[in-house]
Amino acid sequence: MSPPASGPRWWETAGPPIAVEGGIKAKSKRGAIGEQWWSRRFIAVLESYGMSGRLQRGRSYARKGQVVEFSLTQGVVTARVQGSRPQPYNVTIKVLPLTTPQWREVERRLASQALFRAKLLAGEMPAEIEEIFASCGTPLFPRSAADLDMHCSCPDWGVPCKHLAAVCYVLAEAFDDDPFEMLAWRGRSRSALLAALRQAGPRPAASAAGSTRAATDDRADSTDAASATHAVLADVTGPPLARALDGFWAPGLSQARLRALAAPSATPATPDLLLRMFDPPPVTVRGRDLRDVLAPAYEQLGADD
Repeated sequence: MSPPASGPRWWETAGPPIAVEGGIKAKSKRGAIGEQWWSRRFIAVLESYGMSGRLQRGRSYARKGQVVEFSLTQGVVTARVQGSRPQPYNVTIKVLPLTTPQWREVERRLASQALFRAKLLAGEMPAEIEEIFASCGTPLFPRSAADLDMHCSCPDWGVPCKHLAAVCYVLAEAFDDDPFEMLAWRGRSRSALLAALRQAGPRPAASAAGSTRAATDDRADSTDAASATHAVLADVTGPPLARALDGFWAPGLSQARLRALAAPSATPATPDLLLRMFDPPPVTVRGRDLRDVLAPAYEQLGADD
């Protein structure tokens, strides 16, 4: 759609948006939207388009709750935004998902780093994940407007219009609430990614003939848990045992190094790390998964001094 040659633009004569009851309101009431690094990174891409006026109106729409419907699926966000006209506008924001081979390479590189793997299994998003995607040639975030296909049914020819911007801010807060939504948008659900990381994790050496597969799986799970938990607590490595027998009982780290590893800046393990890492056992308590029943107890134990 091309702008008119002369005369007032349509949004300069449009009235205020029709108030919505029960709309999706942004939690941020002032200032920037996006609390976590990944949502702020996404907003930075949006703001790089240089349309400050529309973005400001989009933030206002998001905070007023003008987004009446919102859905995120693989590669597509769909929404409806109530403007000044009786019928809400239809909004779509598309991004190109990664292919299956691209996701396999990303998962391989994530699984090869014990700390990244442990954080993801614990439900956290390591900041270095952006570098992993970039090293695979598949950037995690859109690099420019050309990487996003955005459409709105409103008569504004600008992209993003205020309706699109409102949905982008709601999307950023959805990423705040669950960073795995960002990966789902690029084509990999949380359950599929974590299953791939568990499968790609370190495995023990092949067992002798006659050992059962169940025993091998148990040892593999134990190895995964020990490796992931150790990586979260401290990134400490040492020489193979065969080369360290003479000084086995000597302290391997100085007291200063040990204090540094124990400092608050080190990545802490969440209280329910092991509960998050593995699928819940097939046990229910009054209709609830055992993991859901135990999680409050783990949180309380972690909070106790």
